[in-house]
Amino acid sequence: MSDSPHGAHGRPPTRAEHWAAFRESPFLPATVLLLILAAAAGLFAGSYTYAMANPTPHAIPTAVVGPHGEPAARRFIDGMEQALDASLELQPYDSRQDAVRAVDEQKVFAVIEATAGGRTITLDVSAASGATVAQLLGEAAVKVSEETGTTVTVRDLKPLQRGDPRGLAIFYISLAAVIIGFVGSIQMSVHARALNPLERIAFTAAYALLGGFTIVAVVDWLLGALDLPFVESWLILALTMFASGMVFTMFNTLVGRWAMLPTWGLMVLLGNPSSGGAVSWPLLPSPLGVIGRWLPPGASVNAQHTAVYFRGHQHIFPFLVLAGWAVVSGAVFLIWRHRHPGGR
Repeated sequence: MSDSPHGAHGRPPTRAEHWAAFRESPFLPATVLLLILAAAAGLFAGSYTYAMANPTPHAIPTAVVGPHGEPAARRFIDGMEQALDASLELQPYDSRQDAVRAVDEQKVFAVIEATAGGRTITLDVSAASGATVAQLLGEAAVKVSEETGTTVTVRDLKPLQRGDPRGLAIFYISLAAVIIGFVGSIQMSVHARALNPLERIAFTAAYALLGGFTIVAVVDWLLGALDLPFVESWLILALTMFASGMVFTMFNTLVGRWAMLPTWGLMVLLGNPSSGGAVSWPLLPSPLGVIGRWLPPGASVNAQHTAVYFRGHQHIFPFLVLAGWAVVSGAVFLIWRHRHPGGR
């Protein structure tokens, strides 16, 4: 009988029979999940702590105007690098107007303008480019001015919006789009399992469009936290949700019921900490600062950030990243659709 403590012919079950019974029981997947969840908890805490707990600058692109090579200006710049324990990647510009344009195009994070033989410095930071970077630069400039006897004026070229004084709202709305994007795909796999491939893609696009609209409506119209360019922000969030949903669909096609593992690892453990939303990329550990721009969370933050604070200077790269993930994921799903657990 199936509940007998003995194996075949009434003898005690062998180790192989014990293992075979364990494999057929619900205890094997439960044990695997137990170990995976324990490891995921540590990885989740570790990835965010590694990226965000102690942001440290490495190299900060900075525009310079005027006689920055004069001894007084050089002492100030050297003092800034020592105070920040980082290098300022100096990019000379012929005029302040050109340097400010470089800030708008997000090529640099600050402008150092030297006058009076380098003895008077104006430091223009940009909180919208990265609140943490602007804060560190401003604090260091005050300290170095006292140490070197340099007259320094600190100004903010691009202040953050009043409803978002710490510059985190864009990270939050992008995070919502990423997580709801793949959670929606998970729920469709559970509750709308019979959808055929094209139907599944269509419904993923539909909840992405509606979800993006809802995020903008709540954050801008209801809460007034951000003044968002409605159509552009909506489409960025919708594309983010769609790409995130299709990434899970791709992994569900490739690895079945364990699809949550690579999706969570790519989007949450790696993608969100490296997105530059909570900590600007010059303050991230170097590998994360590079990788993050090629993942959907980072692309979403970059596109949304430019749409909100640098209107008229939007870049195509983050849209190509989001569209690339969506297209590749959709292609993998369609090519190997026979492996997907859903469909009629």
